Amino acid sequence: MELKEACGVFGIWGHKDAVYFTFLGLYALQHRGQESAGIVSFERTSRQAFVHKGMGLVADVFDEQSLSHLPGDVAVGHVRYSTTGSSILENAQPLLINYKDGFLAIGHNGNLINSRELRRELEGRGAIFQTSTDSEVIVHLIAHAKRGDWLEHIFYALRRVRGAYSLVMLNQHGMMGVRDPYGFRPLVLGEVDGAYILASESCALDLIGARYVREVEPGELVLINDEGLRSFFPNGKRRKVSQCVFEHIYFARPDSVVFGRLVHEVRKELGKQLAREHPVEADMVIPVPDSGLSAAIGYSQESGIPLEWGFIRNHYVGRTFIQPHQRHRDLGVRIKLNIMPEVVRGKRVIVVDDSIVRGTTSRRRVRAIRNAGAKEVHLRISCPPHRWPCFYGIDFPSREELIANKMNHEAVEEFLNVDSLGYLSLEGMLEAIGNGGRFCTACFSGRYPIPIKEGLEKLALEQGRVQPSRRIGAPPGRRTRRP
Repeated sequence: MELKEACGVFGIWGHKDAVYFTFLGLYALQHRGQESAGIVSFERTSRQAFVHKGMGLVADVFDEQSLSHLPGDVAVGHVRYSTTGSSILENAQPLLINYKDGFLAIGHNGNLINSRELRRELEGRGAIFQTSTDSEVIVHLIAHAKRGDWLEHIFYALRRVRGAYSLVMLNQHGMMGVRDPYGFRPLVLGEVDGAYILASESCALDLIGARYVREVEPGELVLINDEGLRSFFPNGKRRKVSQCVFEHIYFARPDSVVFGRLVHEVRKELGKQLAREHPVEADMVIPVPDSGLSAAIGYSQESGIPLEWGFIRNHYVGRTFIQPHQRHRDLGVRIKLNIMPEVVRGKRVIVVDDSIVRGTTSRRRVRAIRNAGAKEVHLRISCPPHRWPCFYGIDFPSREELIANKMNHEAVEEFLNVDSLGYLSLEGMLEAIGNGGRFCTACFSGRYPIPIKEGLEKLALEQGRVQPSRRIGAPPGRRTRRP
């Protein structure tokens, strides 16, 4: 898999271990973002908010001392992979600001498609932005709202933004979880010891022994405070939603329940459908760890071809492993995934992976299998060809970089040096997942649920601006108290 992650959010209201549980929740969601991590806590007795965030993995940012400096029984947290704005400390979340109505913390998973227009409008009204993330646009919209109370100000902001967003927000009045009306990105509600929890995936609930309650519905805002839980729909309810199908294919952990289904079971069904659509005579099926494993199990079960463990993954290598020279790139692939020659030598091998994007990583893996002595290599992909970029919270390459858009099927086979290549069909994918009318398939079909304007790039909010140095601002781990 050659894609980058989305982001992960977590929040808990009214538990003595709120900060530690948030730390654990972010640990469970680490696969969704590895650039930065942060926690904002709230001490209800003193009415003060505290923040600790930094660049890197959750284990790099937090330790026992930093967690001890986050008092309170309420906390929200975030792990980030940037889809808008650079990977710098200024853009790490949750964002914590003070304004006329008190304080506000926000963590965002998704991508707003009208953030540039809104930012220009807000700057024209005197707003001063501290980050280059689209998430800060929501904060300024709330701060500039004039009518109604604090909750109406949040409703106003949510009615102005367009795109994908699953949010956790926190202020002195309560904790909020929000999904956009299309429901692109997941958000679930849990409970432990009488305290409500919000999380991007249910695996974060499992880690702390919490009970899965339900999904936050598309378009819903849940408000959690000492009065309990209340539900609102600021934009009304949509008849048709467009949940991100790629959450099931790649992003989510296999042990999570996403959009109502266990991800592992969905991926097995994708593999079974792939075996029906693209059968081939072979000696073994081997998965590309870890995201290809469930689909490979399904392919093996449906085809009757034995599953083997051909690749061994090194779990101690991050996705940002340095490969300074072209000649080192094959070594980088070996460091992450090592092929076992004794398993594949002289064999006809089916390799099951979740997707091909640029094709360069897949090509190196095929080369490694051939160098290990495989007789034949047949590549099977548990989703359709990627031909279109995503603007709803996935950092896809440009359309020009997508191999399935640049080349026809035969040319891709030749580039990868495989004996055969089989992608799951769009219809087969939706049939395997079920309830196909509820999913966004824009990256495969080019049919975008929300029309996209030209020029939506990851760093669009930074163009024409002075770029902040990575050294500007608080060093990682700085503790900030609300005045």
